[in-house]
Amino acid sequence: MVTTVTIEVSNLSKSFKGKLALNQISCSINAGEMVALVGASGSGKSTLLRHLNGLQNGDAGAVFVFGIALQSQGKLHSKIRYLRSQIGCIFQQFNLVNRLTVIENVLVGNLARLSFVRSALHLFTKEEKIQALAALERVGILEHAYKRASMLSGGQQQRVAIARCLVQGAKIILADEPIASLDPESARKVMELLVQLNQENGITVVTSLHQIQIVRSYFQRAIALRDGAVMFDGATIELNDTKLNELYGTAVEELVMRGHGEMLV
Repeated sequence: MVTTVTIEVSNLSKSFKGKLALNQISCSINAGEMVALVGASGSGKSTLLRHLNGLQNGDAGAVFVFGIALQSQGKLHSKIRYLRSQIGCIFQQFNLVNRLTVIENVLVGNLARLSFVRSALHLFTKEEKIQALAALERVGILEHAYKRASMLSGGQQQRVAIARCLVQGAKIILADEPIASLDPESARKVMELLVQLNQENGITVVTSLHQIQIVRSYFQRAIALRDGAVMFDGATIELNDTKLNELYGTAVEELVMRGHGEMLV
């Protein structure tokens, strides 16, 4: 079977105000993989995710998506809009427009494919609305389609964000601490949904997480970062407590304390 590399990072570096945030990071993620980015606060997880979809430019190195240089040596590809349309993003704070309805927030996933006029006026076809409703049904919140997004719980809002990725037709989902703001039951539902989309739809999922127990429960592969550098890249089962202590020392408490008892799986 031929393995297709979906994301490739080559010697990616980034500094902010003289402080190195990413330090010559290199890694590759295959199509259909589900990978966790692990690390304490300030390790570079979120910064790396923002570089994978071109929201930030590196100082050196390159990021390839589907074999195309999304960015190289600090410059974005001329087709960055097309590449971003293939990448769905889920954020800790949901990134929804609270004054819009749930279905309107989901339909935003279509904007990259629409003309300027339709995008500006939010003009959607009947077929597009049916697609949005189907996505909401898939994530289990169809009954909330015409409520304002602000009326939903945090877990429900995060599922709206996932439905938006489905309507977008994303082949990659980048999730930045997607369960950090959720209660344990809502977090479990979101994680199970991401696993389902990975296994059933073949969507490549890259998720940054603090909680090591969640990583061990849902991911077969983990990439551990410290001070902007990759310190471990391999099977999650090998990222045991001894290994974590070697990597993070006293900072390991942040990972373990948040992981134990936070969610029933």
